[in-house]
Amino acid sequence: MGDAAARNFQFLAYGLIAVWAILAAYVLTLVSRERKIQREIESLKRILEDRGGR
Repeated sequence: MGDAAARNFQFLAYGLIAVWAILAAYVLTLVSRERKIQREIESLKRILEDRGGR
């Protein structure tokens, strides 16, 4: 395998690592947003239950 082919595989590996890192960050962001929305929904449910109980 020549130097050019080895460099190409190295760049391919760097690209794949970058894509996986970006994908992982995106998924973690989505999970964080989902948890925040879930907490907000629970809070709104509690508020509605309190108002309904009066």
